[in-house]
Amino acid sequence: MRKIVTLVAAALFALNAGIAAHAAEPIVIKFSHVVAADTAKGKALEMFKKLAEQKTQGAVRVDVFHNSTLYKDKEEIEALQMGAVQMLAPTPGKFGPMGVKEFEALDLPFLFDNFEEEMKVTTGPIGKQLLQKLETKGVLGLSFWNNGFKQMASNKPIRKVEDFKGQKLRIVSSKVVESQMRSVGAMSQVMAFGDLYTALQTGVVDGHENPTNVIYPTKMYEVQKYLMLSDHSYHGYVVITNPKFWKGLPPDIRSQLEAALGETTEWFHKATLKENQDGVDAIAKSGKTQVIKLTPDERLAWKKAMIKSHEEMSSRIGRPFLESIYKETNFNPAAL
Repeated sequence: MRKIVTLVAAALFALNAGIAAHAAEPIVIKFSHVVAADTAKGKALEMFKKLAEQKTQGAVRVDVFHNSTLYKDKEEIEALQMGAVQMLAPTPGKFGPMGVKEFEALDLPFLFDNFEEEMKVTTGPIGKQLLQKLETKGVLGLSFWNNGFKQMASNKPIRKVEDFKGQKLRIVSSKVVESQMRSVGAMSQVMAFGDLYTALQTGVVDGHENPTNVIYPTKMYEVQKYLMLSDHSYHGYVVITNPKFWKGLPPDIRSQLEAALGETTEWFHKATLKENQDGVDAIAKSGKTQVIKLTPDERLAWKKAMIKSHEEMSSRIGRPFLESIYKETNFNPAAL
């Protein structure tokens, strides 16, 4: 027993000594993202900062940059590849233009029916396979942060599929999302998230798609008139880092950062559903946006209209990969 206690004490001493050795000059991690600090993503980044600095006893300092204050959407990943920033959490569709088109499957409308299906795919073998594909592009994938579902919002009345015909909707840069919008007759406008509020306010775009835990804290409900609870598309983030930076960390430091990220990811997945519902309630209470709840038949009509983008994008994403997701979730587009 005394020998075991001695070995444990020695191990703890070695760990603390290793961390202390790095603490003289903290390792700085710049963590950039494009939305507000009080979104679920912003809160998660602040939690990761706190845990990382605590677990490494100050050997690491995490500088979080909210609201595109460091880089905008299109600049982020290039900056990470160059080593100018160490960590990011972009949406999965950002990896399609880099050549990892399998990630674009997550942009397909009505791919998942519930949050459990999102978790099953992204935290299982398919998710691991996706993360592994990033390293050939100078990016190391660490974790998925699943943020629930996107909803449709507009300054024009929306409920039926035909209501979107001719509307100009802001989207992230994604061929799949473009296809989704074409399926309902809408026009796509690729735009940085940081420019969306003003674009809605000035009429540059009619609407957009986002989860309510992004819409509410960023005050988009102030400049949009209608919010349709469509739950039509996955929303989430992929935590990534610069491979050279991450693999060059001392092993003890890296293990503590992995632990901090694991705890943050667990918190994010527990908090996101509540925050999305809280967002719906707060938006409705504001009286500035009318919240529209679809009947099952109305949502099915949207599903039937948008599902054509699955076939249109299957060759781009890869039919076998897409079929592997269908198999995991028991989804059959042909049955619609």
